[in-house]
Amino acid sequence: MLFYSFRLLKSLTLAALLPVVSVFVGCVPRSESEVVVYASVDREYAGPIFDAFERTENAPSIARQFDIESSKTVGLANRILQERNRPKCDLFWNGEILHTIRLQKAGLLRSRNWQLPDNWPKTSFAASDGTWIGVGARGRVLLVNKKVLNQESEWPRSVSELSDPKWKKKCGLARPLYGTTATHFLVLAEKATRSADGEDGFSRWINEVAKNAVVLSGNKQVAQAVSSGQLAWGLTDTDDAKIEIDNGAAVEMIYPDQEADGSGCMLIPTTVSVIQGSPHPVAAELLANYLASKTVESRLTMGNAASFALWPGSDQSIGNQEGKINFMKVDFEAAANLREATYEKLKNAFP
Repeated sequence: MLFYSFRLLKSLTLAALLPVVSVFVGCVPRSESEVVVYASVDREYAGPIFDAFERTENAPSIARQFDIESSKTVGLANRILQERNRPKCDLFWNGEILHTIRLQKAGLLRSRNWQLPDNWPKTSFAASDGTWIGVGARGRVLLVNKKVLNQESEWPRSVSELSDPKWKKKCGLARPLYGTTATHFLVLAEKATRSADGEDGFSRWINEVAKNAVVLSGNKQVAQAVSSGQLAWGLTDTDDAKIEIDNGAAVEMIYPDQEADGSGCMLIPTTVSVIQGSPHPVAAELLANYLASKTVESRLTMGNAASFALWPGSDQSIGNQEGKINFMKVDFEAAANLREATYEKLKNAFP
């Protein structure tokens, strides 16, 4: 199993972090008893981490606003945009990345000096202007029902097979208008602009996928449909796939597009960012350092969270997977530039 175990979170002393905070916010540190967080990271993973932070010495309490399943990250991002003239949120912990970049481009995130080692994979997983950082990354994988497809030679190997007529109504995906599936498709759209097929090729492909595949409400539902045998296979996230594996279902997780010339398995990190003009800047800096730490990332990689580590040094960090898994090279900020045009195409294909 590619997900590594972790040690229980050790206490982080806030006093040791305060000198760093004073540099970031340009003032003498002052006591702040609360920090307001908007979080689209699943409550079952984020909640215990927030609890651990509150147990550290002199920690402020966390006022937690989680997303709701129907709107996912979109609702929280829109709320931050609506509050731009009078921010109520201090820190945004996002389960996917493109809406974080949307806020970055709107000038609503504070640039800061994240405390990272030189060999940390900054290219894909840190903002070019220091406004956000990636923490733990879920993989986008294919989940196969081994009873429905009992010969390994029959298994799909590429995301592109969602449009293959041989899988008509036997494969599935989450509607790509929200969450990690929307992010995945937006990245594919950006990559298409640099390919021989171009944007027209991407448009044709998503229309073929919409006609060919079963479209469900979320990645969890896709994994469950595969597990039950309703689908032969589906595109989902590593955490949803691992839940079905741990429940004993006859399923197998496949990292897609692993050929020498394949695009590779896409990783989507959670992102931590501090809101520009937040009401509790000192507490926000403390919590940002905590959430972006190697220790907290190890919590995300445990059990059903099923994330890959971005911090170097772990046996399961992406840097140590070279030769085992081919990961997709992604420029999330470039992909975000195509958000509006791509979203319109996706709405038309997946109404």
